[in-house]
Amino acid sequence: MFLPVNDADPTDPRCQGNHWSLLFVDRRDRNSPIAYHYDSFWGFNETSADHLAGRLGLPGDSVQAGMAQQQNGWDCGVFVVDGTRALVRGLVAGQRGLQNLSNSASVGRHCKPD
Repeated sequence: MFLPVNDADPTDPRCQGNHWSLLFVDRRDRNSPIAYHYDSFWGFNETSADHLAGRLGLPGDSVQAGMAQQQNGWDCGVFVVDGTRALVRGLVAGQRGLQNLSNSASVGRHCKPD
């Protein structure tokens, strides 16, 4: 299950959020699903991701997974899309270790400043 995470505060309409990250719930083992959080801005959305994982009834906090880091303040959405694409490719290829997208060829490839 792929879930985009935003840091908006649902209790405060003035706080509409400004950062996106990705929560991937690995349910291949139906008895013990694991939530992996991929954040391109140094774990900025960790609390929001843990809250979402809790609302889904997942045990414990999400695992902070590695991914390439954005070099500016506006490419987070692109990193979410690229991270999702890299995870789908890994799942299709039967990869088990999906905790680190830092070395993925697609994540952040076109997001680095010139």
